[in-house]
Amino acid sequence: MRSKAASYLGFARRAGKLTLGVNAAATVKKCFLLVADPAVGVNSRKEIEKQKSRLGCRLLFLEDLGEAVGKPGCMLAAVRDENLAAAIIGEIGE
Repeated sequence: MRSKAASYLGFARRAGKLTLGVNAAATVKKCFLLVADPAVGVNSRKEIEKQKSRLGCRLLFLEDLGEAVGKPGCMLAAVRDENLAAAIIGEIGE
């Protein structure tokens, strides 16, 4: 079962507005939302927190992120589209 948040992540990927992976996201200059898998390791979580501070954006967690974006094993997705980020925040945000 795919959630709406997973569908929005798919839209962002097809639009070219999604950066996948912790190292790739480190090169992003502007980002509106970081989505991480809760199973991410301790060192990667520290790196993700640094990126969150540097970019000044929100960080949300989504189970099975790799399956949602079509790249198994992916632990971080950086959403670079403001409208899609708002839609994802509306679905999985607090």
